[in-house]
Amino acid sequence: MIGRTLGLYLAARFLRAILAVLGTIFVLVFLIDFVELLRRAGDISNVTSLGLAFLTLLRVPAIMEQILPFATLGGAMFAFISLTRRLELVVVRAAGVSVWQFLMPPLTIVIALGVFSVAVYNPLSAIMKQKADDIEISIFGRTAPTQGDTSLWLRQRSQNGQSVLRAEQSTERGSRLSNVSAFVFDLDNRFQERIEAPRAHLEPGAWILEQARVIRPGEEPKDVETYRLPTFLSADQIGQRFVTPEAVPFWNLPELASRTAAAGLDATAYRLKYQLLLARPLLLVAMVLIAACFSLRFFRFGGVAQMVSGGVGAGFVLYVVTKLVSDLGGAGLISVPVAAWAPAVIGGMLGCLVLLYQEDG
Repeated sequence: MIGRTLGLYLAARFLRAILAVLGTIFVLVFLIDFVELLRRAGDISNVTSLGLAFLTLLRVPAIMEQILPFATLGGAMFAFISLTRRLELVVVRAAGVSVWQFLMPPLTIVIALGVFSVAVYNPLSAIMKQKADDIEISIFGRTAPTQGDTSLWLRQRSQNGQSVLRAEQSTERGSRLSNVSAFVFDLDNRFQERIEAPRAHLEPGAWILEQARVIRPGEEPKDVETYRLPTFLSADQIGQRFVTPEAVPFWNLPELASRTAAAGLDATAYRLKYQLLLARPLLLVAMVLIAACFSLRFFRFGGVAQMVSGGVGAGFVLYVVTKLVSDLGGAGLISVPVAAWAPAVIGGMLGCLVLLYQEDG
């Protein structure tokens, strides 16, 4: 094991490099997002630049979560190259310290950073993201432009079976619907009836469809003043239908996924987000190993640009693979744990393999 003084020195240099990269990216993202919000709010009155700056400040932390692996890669490469160019790592190696020994302080830092980002930073950024979405809806009417069919679709369960609801419009975070069509099935998934109503609202344990028309196979349509459609959904679960997984704190994801699945809704996105957060420390470790593969060479004879480009390219490939596998997991084509953990595990193993080849022959 390396000495305490050397370990603390390497850990401090590494942490400062990552924080410097994160700070630089934070400023750039803030400025770009702020300019974009100014452009979108150009024709809206009663919107101040200070209010948009506050909205931007609420939005940026969620964006920084996605950039954290790249910031770790960049900070690690910057720290390793700096230590190598100043011959500090050369002296360390000459003293008999192997690459695996002086990598321990940086790896310890990124593991701690990953745990902190999941346990503390993510809940704060999720709350800020949800607040930002509410402010954005109040200013612009919606968080982002939509195209195509904007109807709300809900599949739900009750003690009588399943049903599918379609509404052309929704308000109060989905608790009130307009122009509703409901398709009701029994416990054996056999179609029973279709209900159409101009309005519906959610009460504990049931949807109340007003001035409804009930259509059953082989029968004449029947008009009723109100129709009570049982449901296991609650107002909070309906509200979560309009909340992205990025706006849900880490500690609330398992419970929300269980409640969503129990209500008959698709909880894959919440399960995938939870597993991705659990795998984040390992992904940061993989980024450090990749950075080490391209940054520990002695640059006396040049080749810095090529090595840095190779490291950035390898990190980008890992990001693309992570995104691709996550999309496959979100679509249900592969299991959620595999989609979340496979890129980090494979990236870390490849980094170890390259380091073993370079350092130990």
